[in-house]
Amino acid sequence: TFAVVSGVAGAALSVNIVIILGLANLLADGFSMAVGNYLSSKSDKEYIQKERKREEWEIEHYPKGEVEEIRQIYREKGFKGKDLEGAVKIITSNKEVWVDTMMKNELNLIEQNTSPVKKGAVTFISFLLVGSIPLIPYFLSFSSEAIKQIVYPFSIVMTFIAFFFIGSAKVFVTKKNWFLSGIETLLVGGAAAIIAYAIGYFLRGLA
Repeated sequence: TFAVVSGVAGAALSVNIVIILGLANLLADGFSMAVGNYLSSKSDKEYIQKERKREEWEIEHYPKGEVEEIRQIYREKGFKGKDLEGAVKIITSNKEVWVDTMMKNELNLIEQNTSPVKKGAVTFISFLLVGSIPLIPYFLSFSSEAIKQIVYPFSIVMTFIAFFFIGSAKVFVTKKNWFLSGIETLLVGGAAAIIAYAIGYFLRGLA
């Protein structure tokens, strides 16, 4: 969204154009990302379910072979002798645990309970909330002449703060340095905006 805003600002077009293009981009991209997330999650879930049914069928029809696979899995984990046989007996005594073990250790597949619809909805709402930040100054400019005079710099400040906080928030997953993570996202977002602004500036005569 900020790249669109920057491109329009570079072309020196009106506030109305910024809002129209910004909102169109925000809603279209948000919808596209949400549907993409939904379809991807749905495909992953269907694939995992298919593989689970296959494992259940193999346990039902070829139990000896599947028991040996469990034995091999736990042998590689360092189990030996009675401990190994005890672990195999415990795992294979419960079909659900048996299938879960095969899914995780043989196929490297872990089932997620999150609904694909919920994932898509969260993606869409999050995209709208954060993606609207660059447009807020432009909406505020209708009620304040002072803001209208500095609307693009105001948008830059708000967006760069958002970039930094979004980048910093990644540390909850990556466990890396929060400041460097924030700066990284800020630089990437800033670079995209500079490119868009430059294109708008050099092609402003076409508008």
